[in-house]
Amino acid sequence: MSVAKNALKKTAEKIALRPPRAVTAAEAPKIQPHRESTKSTMMPWNQWVQRLIQDTFGEERFQKFRRFMFFDADVPYETGPIIPGTKVPISRDDPTKFAMYRTPSPGSQPPVKLPEFDIDEDPYDTGYFKRDTRRRYLSSELGNPEIERQKLSLMDPNDPAVKEELEKLEAGPESSPGNKGVFATGPTSFDPTGLRATMSVTWGALNKSLDAHMPNHLPTPVWMSRAEEVKASYESKGIPVPIGEYYSGLKVPRERRVASW
Repeated sequence: MSVAKNALKKTAEKIALRPPRAVTAAEAPKIQPHRESTKSTMMPWNQWVQRLIQDTFGEERFQKFRRFMFFDADVPYETGPIIPGTKVPISRDDPTKFAMYRTPSPGSQPPVKLPEFDIDEDPYDTGYFKRDTRRRYLSSELGNPEIERQKLSLMDPNDPAVKEELEKLEAGPESSPGNKGVFATGPTSFDPTGLRATMSVTWGALNKSLDAHMPNHLPTPVWMSRAEEVKASYESKGIPVPIGEYYSGLKVPRERRVASW
């Protein structure tokens, strides 16, 4: 009880502000807290232009000015964000028509249709490095192992430098395209292949994936499907037949070849 009496005594010794006003940090310990919040604005400068126009020209002229200056001034919720559960009127004539945020709710909608792919194929795996066969040996520190091995086979096998290069070739790259499954938060094994995240890539898994995507045919240009047509066109004009068709990107339209003067 003594603690409560001391608290009441200290409160009674504080000054009650009439009317309420803002106080400084030094005054705060000496001011009694208010039992209810003030009913008058603490920011008299707020909307002073609006009040000045209303007092000077009247409410009717003020409303005309307001509708002229503001975009859709009578919208109750303005154009800012609307919190979920807020009923927003959508009709000027029928007050019973309204809409709500996230209505209808996502849970009441039919399930999402996911694309169908082959077994063990992830439609959201967009990693290109694991099938980038064109640049396969450009980023490797050892180059193409098969070609390097053939080069070394033509050299003196007793040469210490050749032996050293053969050892490096058999050991494989010292660096790793990833971090062997070790992330900033620790090791992970969410993907057995290690190719789903670049931090878990290893040379063995990467080479295995690239082997599966290596091309098995020689690419042919588009003009090969109509090679006879291209040959006949050159022969009819009496000019030598080149290898392949003229690159369409270099063709200049007739309008650009006509002198403007």
